[in-house]
Amino acid sequence: MRERIRRPIGTGLAVLLCLPVLAGLAGTVLPAFGYLPALGGTQFTPGHFEALAAQPHILRSAFVSLAAGLTSTFIALVVVAIFVAGYAGTRPFAFIQHLLSPLLAVPHAASAFAIAFLIAPSGFLVRLVSPELTGFLRPPDWLIPNDPLGLSMVAGLAAKEMPFLLLVMLAALPQLPLANSRRLMSALGYGRVTGFAIAMWPALYRQIRLPVLAVLVYSTSVVDVAMILGPQLPPTLPVRIAAWLADDDVGARFLASAGAVVQLALGLVAIGIWIGIERIGRLCHRRLCSSGRRLAADRLLCRTAASIAALSAALIFTGLALLALWSIAGLWPFPDRLPTSLTIAAWRRALAGLVDPLAATIAIALLSSLAALAIAILLLSLGGHGKADRWLPVFLPLLVPEIAFVFGLQVLATGVGFSPSIATVAAMHLVFVLPYVLLSLGPPWRALDRRYEQIASGLGKSSLRTLMTIRLPMLLRACLTALAVGFAVSVSLYLPTVVIGAGRVTTITTEAVALSSGGDRRIIGVYALVQALLPFSGFLVASLVPQLLFRQRRAMRI
Repeated sequence: MRERIRRPIGTGLAVLLCLPVLAGLAGTVLPAFGYLPALGGTQFTPGHFEALAAQPHILRSAFVSLAAGLTSTFIALVVVAIFVAGYAGTRPFAFIQHLLSPLLAVPHAASAFAIAFLIAPSGFLVRLVSPELTGFLRPPDWLIPNDPLGLSMVAGLAAKEMPFLLLVMLAALPQLPLANSRRLMSALGYGRVTGFAIAMWPALYRQIRLPVLAVLVYSTSVVDVAMILGPQLPPTLPVRIAAWLADDDVGARFLASAGAVVQLALGLVAIGIWIGIERIGRLCHRRLCSSGRRLAADRLLCRTAASIAALSAALIFTGLALLALWSIAGLWPFPDRLPTSLTIAAWRRALAGLVDPLAATIAIALLSSLAALAIAILLLSLGGHGKADRWLPVFLPLLVPEIAFVFGLQVLATGVGFSPSIATVAAMHLVFVLPYVLLSLGPPWRALDRRYEQIASGLGKSSLRTLMTIRLPMLLRACLTALAVGFAVSVSLYLPTVVIGAGRVTTITTEAVALSSGGDRRIIGVYALVQALLPFSGFLVASLVPQLLFRQRRAMRI
């Protein structure tokens, strides 16, 4: 009976938590059609969409955004799926899994800087082969990164999304009979990839479909990575919208709202195209099942997928090492492979401007992630041990482009009198942090043996006391990991901080992205390295605290 009462309350709370997104959408759509009394817009008009259509190369900007999102998501999913199919349960799988897992803590902007420092015309890869193999004594005139087709951005997005997709697949695999199906398909003569595709992939994809769509929507609407690696003339549509939002001209706000509505439509188009790809994949799956082809010789395919996954991780780690080296580099002329001297002058110059953004970043991340953890625990406690379908409203921010509702929330916040502050930005971050915390905490919460709580209930303990003394201590590592995930998500958020903070609240991420248009690689290296180290510190704390608290209880330290 108590369970029947809890579930509707939990579902109602989940619906309530999605209201900021809906309110933000309303605050974006109305100005797009001319209605924004605060700025003098009192009549509905389609004129702002006409002005948007008249912007130079606007279709190219939209197409590059759409193509980059679809391509990077498809590449990341295919590579991770083939890698899991070929190596799940083997030593290479464990090695690459441990190699990719730390990349989850690296913010998108930091990984984009890492890749840019590698592939730039004066980057480390060109220096490595110059002048012996290339003959270059000066950096070549290559438009990399920021190439017109967005290939650098596609590579950066795919490399960063592979660890996330691998994580969600690993979370779903224990619920499937992997070992039994692999033995059965092997006995029938199927190769690892073909057997996995026939027996396991449909069930696995159903469980990871929501995260895949979230990756797709994010990739089509990303701003910070597009500013660092994406094309510049013209930039992608989200970057142009962000520029209009920051424009001093009042009329640009209406143009930005119209662009945000188009970006929302672009996200829906991307999801529609992806559904079409899913249907094509379903047809191919049926043909594969009925063809009888075993395709046993798939070793090369498996090794290629593993090599791509390992290479992407190695590139980002190498780029992060270059960030650290650039931050302490003295004179480093091209084509020298290493700097001629080392100095901490860049750190001394950056230190004065680093303290306030660093403090704001930590405060916002802690506030939003702690609040998200508390709400996630409340939702999971009210929801019982059933499926997570009832939490779908909470995941709405993952399926709606952030640029489509962040501006609307800014308009609403200004209208009700909220001024830009750390608390306001933290509340905005909570909208994005909560879905990831819930995704991280949900599986271990439902996997905990309920008999512990049943015993406590039989001894007369209340539900709250059982939660505080049984469930949460046993799930301390999972709670701290979810908190670290939320902390990392908050640290990496760029657009919500810029829009809601209105330039008065600066974080390490906003400062690092702002510096990307400059030419001082040493200062960029300082900020990007600090941004990358913050999430690592969160995961380090999540790993060490259970070891210290439960040092006398071996089973609790696992």
